[in-house]
Amino acid sequence: MKTPKRITSALILPVLLLGALAFRAAPIVTIYLVGDSTMATKAVDKRPETGWGEALASCFNPAGVRVVNRAVNGRSTKSFASEGRWKAVVDSLNPGDYVVIQFGHNDEKVTLPVGSTPEVYGENLSRFVDQVRDKDATPILLTPITRRKWSDDGVLVDTHGKYSDVVYALSKRKKVPFIDMHRNSERVLARYGIDSSKVLFLHLAPGENPNYPTGVDDDTHFSPLGAREMAGVFVDGIRQMGFGLKDQLRSCAARP
Repeated sequence: MKTPKRITSALILPVLLLGALAFRAAPIVTIYLVGDSTMATKAVDKRPETGWGEALASCFNPAGVRVVNRAVNGRSTKSFASEGRWKAVVDSLNPGDYVVIQFGHNDEKVTLPVGSTPEVYGENLSRFVDQVRDKDATPILLTPITRRKWSDDGVLVDTHGKYSDVVYALSKRKKVPFIDMHRNSERVLARYGIDSSKVLFLHLAPGENPNYPTGVDDDTHFSPLGAREMAGVFVDGIRQMGFGLKDQLRSCAARP
């Protein structure tokens, strides 16, 4: 005896709905990057300068993680907030998202309008942490990446001083996930050595690149290789933390 079509449809439809629910993709987590020029996406006329945040997307499974780079050249905790950039990030957050926070290079310029004392820098970061948590998202604090500055006796000079200490102390006090990009990037430079570490930064001879006809010797901003290395430092920190993002990691673009 044939089953009536209406009964067949009534039986099949719930099965299809259950299957659709079972195979529905998990929501994509967004990682927002906020910081300065060491992290930011670069304009075409500044290439080959590369922010380390640009190299990060390839380190995560795109089916599970979206990386949104909101870092901007020349910004500090003070100016990033006063220009409304911080509020725009907070307003975009969904529960389960992450905000990677790395400032310091420009906060240190206390004689300029962009600058903040270590105390104000810490207050700004603390407020950032609270506002991210208020949205049921996770802040990750980073110390500023080291500059390539060697002393005469071959030791890397710490140009960040108290600013790195402020980040570390705040992470302990408020129990915030923390990656010490400063010290770990020092280890990368030490591995390359005094002269060879130039390849990590924006060092070009006159005529080597049309964007820099007279050449450039920049020991703060990264070459594409340097950006990949620093993204790798961040990824290593995520692996050591062991929380959810670790499961979404994959091999980054080639690092020597």
